Amino acid sequence: MGIFEPYRAIGYITSGVPFSVQRLGTETFVTVTVGKAFQIYNCSNLKLMLIGPQLPKKIRALASYRDFTFAAYGTDIAVFKRAHQVANWSGHSAKVNFLLLFGDHILSVDADGNVFIWSFKGIEDNPAPIEHIKLDANFTPTCIMHPDTYLNKVLIGSQEGSLQLWNISAKKKLYEFKGWNSSICSCVSSPALDVTAVGCSDGTIHVHNIRYDKEVVTFKHSARGTVTALSFSTDGQPLLASGGSSGVISIWNLEKKRLQSVIREAHESSIISLHFFANEPVLMSSSADNSIKMWIFDTSDGDPRLLRFRSGHSAPPLCIRFYANGRHILSAGQDRAFRLFSVIQDQQSRELSQGHISKRAKKLRMKEEELKLKPVIAFDCAEIRERDWCNVVTCHMDTEQAYVWRLQNFVIGEHILRPCPENPTPVKACAISACGNFAVLGTAGGWIERFNLQSGISRGSYVDTPKGSAHDGEVVGVACDSTNTLMISAGYHGDIKVWDFKGCYVKSSWEIGCTVVKIVYNRLNGLLATVTDDLVIRLYDVVALRMVRKFEGHTDRITDLCFSEDGKWLLSSSMDGSLRIWDVVLARQIDAIHVDVSITALSLSPNMDVLATTHVDQKGVYLWVNRSIFSGASNVDSFASGKEVVNVRLPSISSMNGSQTEDSDEPVTDNSVSKDASVSPTFIKQIPELVTLSLLPKSQWQGLINLDIIKVRNKPIEPPKKPEKAPFFLPSVPSLSGEILFTPSEANGDVKGNGVEMNDRKLDMAPSPFLQLLQSSTEIKNSFTDYIKGLSPSALDMELRMLQIIDDENLEDLDGKPEMISIELLLDYFVCEISYKNNFEFIQAVIRLFLKIHGETIRRHPKLQGKAKKLLEIQSDVWQKIDTMFQRTRCLVTFLSNSQF
Repeated sequence: MGIFEPYRAIGYITSGVPFSVQRLGTETFVTVTVGKAFQIYNCSNLKLMLIGPQLPKKIRALASYRDFTFAAYGTDIAVFKRAHQVANWSGHSAKVNFLLLFGDHILSVDADGNVFIWSFKGIEDNPAPIEHIKLDANFTPTCIMHPDTYLNKVLIGSQEGSLQLWNISAKKKLYEFKGWNSSICSCVSSPALDVTAVGCSDGTIHVHNIRYDKEVVTFKHSARGTVTALSFSTDGQPLLASGGSSGVISIWNLEKKRLQSVIREAHESSIISLHFFANEPVLMSSSADNSIKMWIFDTSDGDPRLLRFRSGHSAPPLCIRFYANGRHILSAGQDRAFRLFSVIQDQQSRELSQGHISKRAKKLRMKEEELKLKPVIAFDCAEIRERDWCNVVTCHMDTEQAYVWRLQNFVIGEHILRPCPENPTPVKACAISACGNFAVLGTAGGWIERFNLQSGISRGSYVDTPKGSAHDGEVVGVACDSTNTLMISAGYHGDIKVWDFKGCYVKSSWEIGCTVVKIVYNRLNGLLATVTDDLVIRLYDVVALRMVRKFEGHTDRITDLCFSEDGKWLLSSSMDGSLRIWDVVLARQIDAIHVDVSITALSLSPNMDVLATTHVDQKGVYLWVNRSIFSGASNVDSFASGKEVVNVRLPSISSMNGSQTEDSDEPVTDNSVSKDASVSPTFIKQIPELVTLSLLPKSQWQGLINLDIIKVRNKPIEPPKKPEKAPFFLPSVPSLSGEILFTPSEANGDVKGNGVEMNDRKLDMAPSPFLQLLQSSTEIKNSFTDYIKGLSPSALDMELRMLQIIDDENLEDLDGKPEMISIELLLDYFVCEISYKNNFEFIQAVIRLFLKIHGETIRRHPKLQGKAKKLLEIQSDVWQKIDTMFQRTRCLVTFLSNSQF
């Protein structure tokens, strides 16, 4: 594999397959397809409830019944119970295009006109179809539906324009409707008996009585393309909704036989599915533009309004950047949308508002897309001023101004930045200063200007005096250092300039010698990475003004690159399909992977744990996890491939079954096994150089330290009260505690209560679980840790005191005692746990209590002294590393607390 392992893809909502709606109890759920997987949403809030596993091929049809989901892929049908596949039906020789839920059966129709009937009662016992119907040779099925109240009958539409009514029980064609000389694209049953609606490719909708083969009414789409979806309202309103290939939804009044309303720009692509919820004035629609929308009919004029929706990019994203410490990803796409994706909770993903686009589009009678800003080609963000003012600036394609955004409110800002208004040229590059107060813009005409983000006012221009502008050609990149001392810019013709940030004059410059495509600056190490058209990545020290690194290896155009947060790694992607990781310190390539779909943009999270990528013709954002961090291995070379390029599949929608590319027909395989197989299970759970806490309540491990204080505090104030006398007919014996103990003579026959017999019985008892687990082998030593973590402080104190050696006058006789062996094992256990740095704070408290009880015994016995010295050495070494990290924080806090601002 490599350093980065495929994890999952985000930003996918639905694809071009009709959805399936079902009702479970009081909730309604919709199942949609996303490539080779399916997703289930709760319709009450469109919250993602479940993601199905990845299938070998793309899903072509869906059906659902209670907990079962049926997905047709290729020539097979997969049956899932929730997210677990329980069966796989094979029988078709051609691709399955349609699935229909028919009572306790599923009907599947393939491209060759074969109809199979499957029973899902006893799925495991019935892997074969129970019936097979062969349609006519000149009949190509395009849709299938079941007319209400028609027992064992289905209506099948064809590409040739005819309709056929079949009895699937008798496997007999009952009737053939001649059609309307146009291909049938959709058909649906109405609430009225014997009436169906048929949508054709010529844009006509025929409401037809199939009992008498008579036309009821005909509607005509006016330049809205093919009728791709239909649905009747069932809440009492005589409405028919139709969707077309142009993305428009039309609402027809069946009583008045006319068009009632039109939802213009309902979707940006062809409508795939429409569904009116039972007895509700709510319509759900899905489209190939990667969105699901719900419309409600509650206005006075009867027009629908948007109730809720879920959407992603309808076109591939161009730029991405991690935000909010890696919890979110900012993404700009070719669909003119600027989006915020949540890595943790998908429901928090949203599109940033560009103003009242919908209202303006209705008022001006224009498309919303025409009013949106042009696609973003570059952007920069700063989190430090998120609560104060706009903290994102974007450059747009062929746009002479830049726009600012306020991520706290998810809206576009009130200021528009217009550099060089006398001679405006498109803005090509942007950067925000480390303080979050200024934005620097570079234009295609070579002009660079600085703006204040709070007021939107220009604060100076960077001009090279002899030239009258910053660069002769287009500015391909700008960057600011961490102290607002330097500003770096790069021109298209290969000239790099370092400017005084405040004075706006050139401090130094140099020529690369070839065309510069992109630059990236790392504020931590002060290195500038440049990409040129000769496919070479060069790193420059902007202070020393010299090239310090040169990386070669890509064979096609380099699309993007980024530094890691610590500046030690440089990641680059290319149109040759490769992603390469360069070690800046060692000046070599440490890893390289190849994907079938080339990477167009990438971003590494600040914690270096997740890598996000976008790809050619892919609408989602793909996430990769850093195996070297999550595995706990201290050596990255155990995962890195060096100069070797490893082929890796793209992350899948579901993270359960590995990953694969969208076009691959091969099954998913898990290749995530580490090369370092010798790492122990205890160590794999850890992060190098850090300690792992026990996650126990604070009172539990602090109670071990302060157990004596707790006992004194809980000591009774009053003496125990004399218990009430027992009834005369119950014989009893006195006890030391004052409690009444009843003699067991009636239950056991006689009493054996002398001290010798009781002591003998105690000695013959089996050892406690504490001793059993302590004396176990190292493979199950974790069970001992779990056991003592589950004990209360007083119980653990009692277990340790049971090992106390009282009569230790003769040191030679101690070696054979069981208590001595147990103390040695406990010292070995402490050495092991401290070296692994597991359950750190809990083990420290246990060691303190252990030394308090057995410290004198350890001092008197030489063998125990040696183990105690070893424990001291490991304890000192581990704590020194932890204390060093604490010291940095202590110094910073002390410095800030003594500073006056």
